[in-house]
Amino acid sequence: MSEQPKSKIILEPDQHKQLINLQRRMLLRSGLTLGAVSLLSGCNLQDGDSVDKVLWAMSRWNDRVQSWLFNGEKLAQTYSADQITRPFRFNAFYPEYNVPEIDLADYRLEVSGKVSNKAPWTLEQLQRLPQTEQITRLICIEGWSAIGQWRGVPLKTFLQHIGADLTARYVGFKCDDRYYSSLDMPTALHPQTILALDFDNKPLPPDFGYPLRLRVPTKLGFKNAKHIGAIFVTDQNPGGYWEDQGYNGFSGI
Repeated sequence: MSEQPKSKIILEPDQHKQLINLQRRMLLRSGLTLGAVSLLSGCNLQDGDSVDKVLWAMSRWNDRVQSWLFNGEKLAQTYSADQITRPFRFNAFYPEYNVPEIDLADYRLEVSGKVSNKAPWTLEQLQRLPQTEQITRLICIEGWSAIGQWRGVPLKTFLQHIGADLTARYVGFKCDDRYYSSLDMPTALHPQTILALDFDNKPLPPDFGYPLRLRVPTKLGFKNAKHIGAIFVTDQNPGGYWEDQGYNGFSGI
């Protein structure tokens, strides 16, 4: 008798988020040093207890160490066209059928914060800026990766055009799918950090973040915000959708 195929469990977005949070907590706990474990004695390992305080402290420490080690001139590995992953994998905090519909004719990229020119940008204006191309690997915190071809405006170039204060600490991103994220300024100025407009030699498709997404090959995938509708420059840490739930803010690779 042939074995019956196992049914695939489909999680709702909130269930998926809760599962990832549980996995993150278990992973961090498994990596605690003996000294850190001693801090957990007597804890009941529930949300809001002193375990979470230790995990948050460890996360902040990891961020500081990674930022100290970050080299703004070191490039992430690039690949040849025959190494591109096809089909490229869809990834978001919601199922594919919830990809937002955006009217490209009315699209405007809002700009705010520590910049001298706060005028919104049309898609056509962005397309007229100098462009760069890369074939790089996107690495997801869930354990998979995919190589894709991206083309767009270096974020540094865009920040210079809007008169951003490049001594500010962070660049934040608000997205039209309710996602939000941020980058430390050194990563924002990295030569491979781009505002992607094209994917695989075609305009960015809806599944991968049209009309504008962040491509940061020096960061984990969840830092690569999609469907960007607003960019702001600030000295206050804006956090992010996953960062505010405990993921490391730096999250370099």
